[in-house]
This record gives sequence, C-alpha cells and structure tokens, in this order.
Amino acid sequence: MHPFRKPLATLAAALALAACGPQEPAPTETPAVTEDSRTPAQREAERTPYELDEAFAKAGKDFGVPADLLKAISYTETRWEMVRGEVEFEGMPAAYGLMALRGEKLSEGARLAGVSEEAARTWPEANIRAAAALLSSYANELKVDRTDVGAWAPAAAKLSGIDNAEAQAQYIHQNVYDILRKGAVAQTPAGDLAVSLMPTQAQAKFPSPGVVRSMSADYAPAIWRASPNYNARPSGTDVSMVVIHTCEGSYSSCWSWLVNSASGVSAHYVVNESGSEISQLVLESNRGWHVGATYSCSLNGSVMCGLNGTSVNNFSVGIEHGGFASQSSFPAGQIDASAKLTCDITKGQGIVRDSYHIVAHGRLQPASRTDPGPNWPWSTYISKVQSYCGTSTPSTGIIIDSNQANNDTSKGYVEVTGSSWASSTNVGGYYGSGYYASPTAAVSEPVTFWFYLPSAATKTIDAWWTSATDRSTTAPFIMYNASGTKLATVNVNQQANGGRWNTLGTYSFTAGWNKVQLSRWTTSGYYVIADAVQVR
Repeated sequence: MHPFRKPLATLAAALALAACGPQEPAPTETPAVTEDSRTPAQREAERTPYELDEAFAKAGKDFGVPADLLKAISYTETRWEMVRGEVEFEGMPAAYGLMALRGEKLSEGARLAGVSEEAARTWPEANIRAAAALLSSYANELKVDRTDVGAWAPAAAKLSGIDNAEAQAQYIHQNVYDILRKGAVAQTPAGDLAVSLMPTQAQAKFPSPGVVRSMSADYAPAIWRASPNYNARPSGTDVSMVVIHTCEGSYSSCWSWLVNSASGVSAHYVVNESGSEISQLVLESNRGWHVGATYSCSLNGSVMCGLNGTSVNNFSVGIEHGGFASQSSFPAGQIDASAKLTCDITKGQGIVRDSYHIVAHGRLQPASRTDPGPNWPWSTYISKVQSYCGTSTPSTGIIIDSNQANNDTSKGYVEVTGSSWASSTNVGGYYGSGYYASPTAAVSEPVTFWFYLPSAATKTIDAWWTSATDRSTTAPFIMYNASGTKLATVNVNQQANGGRWNTLGTYSFTAGWNKVQLSRWTTSGYYVIADAVQVR
C-alpha cells in the first residue's frame, strides 16, 4: 500500500451520482437543472469510472481556490463520501455532499457557483463547486493571499460553520491542515483512482487558543469539555442504557455545538472519526439531553417495559460519533475506541452488554432519527464491548432469562413456582428486561432455569443478579442433571457483584432437560433475586 494511502470505505454513492448530472456545470445568472429521465438501473448500467480529482481541480481553477485545500476539507468532513445528512441537533441543518454543505451555506454556495440547490445536494461536482465558490467569496472578504495555502485557514474555518475558537483551531490544525501534510488516496470500488491528495508542508496561518484541558473524571482517556446543557437525573433512577449517535458532522463541530448553551442539547461523550480523541461533556451521573423521545419498549424488543413513557435521557448515557448515518462504513479506530468507552460505562453503571441496552438513537426515536445508520457494525461492536469487558458469551452458550419472551424455549426456559415472586426493575443492572424478586422463607418455591443438552456434557454455570443491601447473602442455587440428581448447592451473596455474570461452578450434566433452581429457603428477612442463568 502507498505509504500515505488511506483506504476509503467506498465511493459507490458518489460515483453513481456523478454520472447522473453535468460534469462541469457552468455559472449562470439563473441556476438551472436538466432533469435526468433515466431509471436508476439505466444510470448504473451507463456509469463509467469518474475521477473526482478532475472535479476538485476544475472547481479550484474556476474559483481560484487551491484544489488540495478543497480535498482536505472534504476528507475532514466526509472522508470523500457523498453524505445525505439528517438533523441530529435541532438548529443545525442537515449536511449534504462531499463537502458537507448545510443550510444557508449550501444555498449561497449554489447561487455563487451557478448551480441549483438540488444539484449542490446530490451531484458531487456541483457540491464541490458550491463549496469552492463560497470559499472564494470568503477569501475576498478576508483578503486572503490566494497563492499561500496556509493563508486560506481563516476562510476554511468560516466555511466549517464552527463558532467556538478552540474547536476552530482543532478543526484547522488537527484536521484540515494535518491531512494536507499527510496526504491521502481513495479508490473507486473497481480499484480506479478517485481522489489523490499528495502531502504538502502547508502550515495554517491560524491562531491556537492554547487551552489546557483536564481529563475526564469518569473515563480517564477522555478530555473534559463541560456542557451546560444537562440536569439531575430523577431521584432513584439507575443508568441502564447506552445510546449510540452520529453527529451528522465532524467531531470538532459536534462537541463545539454541544457545549454551547444556546444549542440546548448535549451528550455525555463524543468520539472523533479516527478514535484518537474522546470528549466528555456531561458527567455520567447527570442527565444529558441527547434523545428527544420517551421510551417505548415496543421499539426495543419489549425489554425494560417498566420505563415506558419516561424520557430516555433519564436512564441513559449518550455517545456521539463524528460522522454521518448515511456513510457506507465507520473507521476501525473509531469503532474500537467507542467499544472501549462503552465497556467502561457498562462496568461503572452496571449496564447489560447486549443489543437491548446498547442501542441506536434511531431505534428509540424512529420518527425523526436513523443514526447511527444501517452500516454501523453492530455485531462487531457488541462483541468488542463484551471482549474488552471480559464478558463475551461463547457461541455454544445458552442464556435463560427471567423474561420468557427473551428465551429460545427449544434450548432453555424459565418456570416460576408459587405466588411470592414479583417481576421488578427497581434496581438497575439487570439482565434483559427485569428480574424476579421474592422474600426468603422456609419454603422452596423456586424459580427454575431449564436447559436442554442433546448429549451428556460438562458445563459451567453462571448467574446474574442485581445487588442491594436487602438481598440475601446466602441465596441458594441448586444444580440438577436431567435425571433429577442434585449435583450441588451454591449459596451466593447477592448484596455484591450485581450486574454481571458470576460463576457458580462446573458440573457434569446428562442428556436431556437439566436445571438450575433458585430457592427461597434461606435466612429470613431478605430477598432473593432470579434474573438470568448462563450455561457454557
């Protein structure tokens, strides 16, 4: 691989759109669009390889803007993908195209370039030209020396739409001009050259605020950037969910928007595109303002239904990610850094590490959000979270939850005896959607976790419970094989080690339906908790 080649996930969307519109839209007094009457299949069949380099070069020449600067801004914003943004934060318009133009900037850029707004949103070359025309107008306004790439930094900062001085400096020095110095190359899906940015030693002529930031108290690798947009969680509320978002923009623009009191929104964390930096904006103990919806368990596998009708913000931690819901893939470094962060959050808050408790924003607010989009690698992500936390479940394992709806009853099911067991979500850190609780008494009346083995096997048994001071310190788990022979009784302290798997032991089970029972029969005055059992 070329020493400064950075593989692009795909340019398929950009290339397909490139064949749909004019390659060189000429400036006119009244923008006009020629409608393309071909079907999508016809357009794809007639598509030919298109080098975006030509579009950057042409726009740069026509508007007197360094083509390499246009490429660097595009890479910083979208990794050279044609994005179709959505509104993630109220007040911040959606971004479009290779240059992530949004709102008034898209409209003004299209006007200056002599293309329609629709073309600027959907055609790569028109989008580039709109950005180049706007950047050129800023250069005139700021009296930029057009021959000096470093002198263009203030114009690039203005194009970004970032108002925060620290974020502007980060965007210019650590993103746009950093990629100018490093260079990058992208190819089409067919392997043809699409964009090449050769390294240059351009130095941005732009101030640095020199802000010294402390590190996060909750997550040591994160930088602390306080947002005023938060409040206290409702009394007695346990954090039981991590919500995954995309910023619909760059990392710098994202955190700077969220620390602005006027925006009225926030998230607990923001992860940058490469995974090299994370900002914490709100303490995990406080209520961030990142989901504009009340919870409905019908949208989330019918788990945690006791929270229906309450704000998702009450019981969740929100993680924003630099990028877009429409992008074709996410950088491996970003996914890895985010998974480590989520692992840490789940450890600290006792959150179950599954797809019902680590959830997409779009799942919880489907009427107006889709992030993090269809290409977020959920299986890989959850596996990474579990791996970093040391709680990954072997593919041969069986988990029997206290909620029958979460079980594959051909492999395992739960059976409740007696009327004293109450379904509850009062204490956070439960597996699945809740747990059963019962007062201890001189009677067995167990909850039984049945599991089927096609042949005799030695298996390790783990149990999950929630911890509190009223729990039994001698809760009796009893293991039986399929013939009904008792293998062992293990008394556990349920005042400790809640919100995770706890190993009960390894035993030789027989073919057929084996079982693990949690009995009520132990020291009186406490509660025993039947949540979930894992067989591995």
